[in-house]
Amino acid sequence: MANRGPSYGLSREVQEKIEQKYDPELESRLVNWIIVQCGEQIEHPPPGRQHFQTWLMDGTLLCKLINSLHPKGNEPIAKIAESKMAFKQMEQISQFLKAAEIYGVRTTDIFQTVDLWEGKDMAAVQRTLMALGSLAVTKDDGCYKGDPSWFHRKAQQNRRGFSEEQLRQGQNVIGLQMGSNKGASQSGMTGYGMPRQII
Repeated sequence: MANRGPSYGLSREVQEKIEQKYDPELESRLVNWIIVQCGEQIEHPPPGRQHFQTWLMDGTLLCKLINSLHPKGNEPIAKIAESKMAFKQMEQISQFLKAAEIYGVRTTDIFQTVDLWEGKDMAAVQRTLMALGSLAVTKDDGCYKGDPSWFHRKAQQNRRGFSEEQLRQGQNVIGLQMGSNKGASQSGMTGYGMPRQII
């Protein structure tokens, strides 16, 4: 954590709202997936947002995670170095974020480096890891390890191709959105401007 004093007033309220979005159940699922996916003897962190943050903070686990989602010899991050220096740790987190974006995670789902390193928004870190897991399950290229039910499969694109003849035939059909006049009549209608008759 950075050396910042406690926040007060509006900034404290905002921080509390951000912290409420953090999901402890999702944390345990993500921890299990990272340990299984990396396939090494990784120590299981104690439960809690701060323990989760310190577990991921140096960026080495994140880099190993994104490398494990690629075939051997095709890893996006060539050198992963464990370092105690802050700038090296932040650099590794940003390398992970770039690799995750190249892998296919949308930029709106990617957290900022300070969200993890300073623990500002750990819910955003969870969202990024969820998006990465969902993408890995959806790609189904043999690199994903773990239970596929941990993540939702993303919807696949389903393009439809029509021939020129089918497109021409479609121009002759009146769509139901346009309405239809089948069974329509003017029975019971009164002339415009006439008052309604109440008996």
